[in-house]
Amino acid sequence: MGLFSSKKPESDNNPRPQGPSGSQPPAAPPRPPQAPPANPLAPPSAQKKTSGLTRLPESAPSGRGSSSTPGSGARPKGPTPPGGLLPTPDWHNDFETEQALPPTRPSEPPPRPGTQPAQSPESGTNPTVALPSEQRGPSGTRERIPRMEIPAPGELPPLPVLLREAVERGASDLHLTRAIPPTIRLDGYLIPLDYPPLTKETCERLCTSSLNTLQRAKFQEELELDFSLDLPEAGRFRVNLHRQRGGVEGAFRVVNEVILPLRRLGLPGVVEEIGRRHQGLVLVTGPTGSGKSTTMASIVDQINNERQCMIITIEDPIEYVHRNKRSIVKQREVASDTRGFGAALRHVLRQDPDVIVIGEMRDLETISTALMAAETGHLVFTTLHTPDAMQTVDRMIDVFPPHQQEQVRIQVANTIQAIIAQQLIPVPGNRGRVVAVEILVATTAVRKIIRTGKTEQLFTAMQTSWEQGMITMDKSLKTLYQQGLISFDDAISRCRFPSEFDNI
Repeated sequence: MGLFSSKKPESDNNPRPQGPSGSQPPAAPPRPPQAPPANPLAPPSAQKKTSGLTRLPESAPSGRGSSSTPGSGARPKGPTPPGGLLPTPDWHNDFETEQALPPTRPSEPPPRPGTQPAQSPESGTNPTVALPSEQRGPSGTRERIPRMEIPAPGELPPLPVLLREAVERGASDLHLTRAIPPTIRLDGYLIPLDYPPLTKETCERLCTSSLNTLQRAKFQEELELDFSLDLPEAGRFRVNLHRQRGGVEGAFRVVNEVILPLRRLGLPGVVEEIGRRHQGLVLVTGPTGSGKSTTMASIVDQINNERQCMIITIEDPIEYVHRNKRSIVKQREVASDTRGFGAALRHVLRQDPDVIVIGEMRDLETISTALMAAETGHLVFTTLHTPDAMQTVDRMIDVFPPHQQEQVRIQVANTIQAIIAQQLIPVPGNRGRVVAVEILVATTAVRKIIRTGKTEQLFTAMQTSWEQGMITMDKSLKTLYQQGLISFDDAISRCRFPSEFDNI
């Protein structure tokens, strides 16, 4: 007699037959009086008579999100894999094959058999994310365990995860500010991430989670802190922590590990020639976030590849890390390697430098020491937060007291080699950003204009000296607009003389 005989059992106390896996089969449904004798345990889809024994379909594994609604435990169509395990969804395999991806929230995977689909955000409830670590096979053993879990919507991940999400999205900055979600700057625009607004306590915890003991003490004393952060799982960042209305907030600038050559940055060929000078002062200027550090790093990398010299950088903090190639590169960071720009510059001349890189000229002492180093036969690169060449010259001179300005004007005229002013402008269609530059090269006429204090004539000198590689910002903007790389509105809003834009 077969296992599932149609003969009625003699007594209800007889043991029930065992299933293929040794477990009790599901209870038989009540028999309709009009139905002919049939297999009481066979499912509706298995009413066709087969030879031999009939294998019962195994129920879907129970786990998180399982449901008892009709049809929710049905096995998907297709061949049964060995051991009766359900096939692993494709999104599950991504955790095994792409470990380098950040644990950002991907699009929702298809629901596993035996689970209810997650509620959409529009339904007013938070969707439930079934983490792969909670998926188990029919025997109760774990199928696979990923190394990192995706935080459920509404949960705030740790700082490295936020930073890696910013890097993966191609952002230039991550901002942590209370009362709003974590926000990235992408192609110049501020875009909030899909997280809840930060509370005062959460924002402070995220911002200070990467500080060591010395950095915490300095931040508590000065209420401001600049430092670099190097995370193997996310990358390198320049960080500024500050207080705002009694709370701690932070700005994290993404620093690319790969230093691109100058041509790849979209800078004209004259910038490469400027980097091959052996003495004098070169200034890279522009507003915050205009790519000054990137341009400086590319020039230093060019020198490192072409010349045998000693390069000493003084930065706050160190952003791009240079390796010794043909040159020796020493990178000193303010607060960890030296007390400040002034102290470092007072001693740098005794360290046998050929090239001196100053992260930023912030005060009179830094500007004075940089001019002195350029006068003594060194090539000095530095930055200023000025929008164009004319204001750069005036800013350097106006820092000094009136009785010293005449002498400083002569120093600037004698030591200046070039001024590179730049802006980053978004490309239409969210295709990134492009650089617009103004370049002033120190010719005899330019030095005379600076020496006599007639800096308003520098604009005309740049307009008429294009053969020396000079270009005005307005001309650069017009060229980018004609090439279709920037919009008309962006070009006009950044022009020095908008009324003359059509005549350039």
